[in-house]
Amino acid sequence: MFHYTVETSKSIDEAIQSLEANLKEEKFGVQWQFNVKETLESKGFELEKPFTILEVCNPLEAQNVLSANQLIGYFLPCKIVVYEDSNGITKIGMPKPSALIQMVEDDSLQNVASDIEERLITCINKSK
Repeated sequence: MFHYTVETSKSIDEAIQSLEANLKEEKFGVQWQFNVKETLESKGFELEKPFTILEVCNPLEAQNVLSANQLIGYFLPCKIVVYEDSNGITKIGMPKPSALIQMVEDDSLQNVASDIEERLITCINKSK
């Protein structure tokens, strides 16, 4: 499976606040928070349920992977989404770095991607 997704009883705002705190503990910062629903509504389009994309980055890890292979920049920063599904359940998820890294066909970076993935999964699990 290309993604990791969990359910939470928290509201979207509570989940995002919790994520930000847990990401900080792992030395990841939120570079940008994109509220897709609000943006679409400002353009005259409607999205039924809330959907927020967080772009997160650990500067040391970004430097390491970009120094090894610049194509990794196509996947940076990492994305974590927080949204309400069609049943009204808040979900937190991300594309798995270990799945994305396979597209670059550089086996030397698989361990780094797996480590980052484990750390982000820990943050997501602590935030649910």
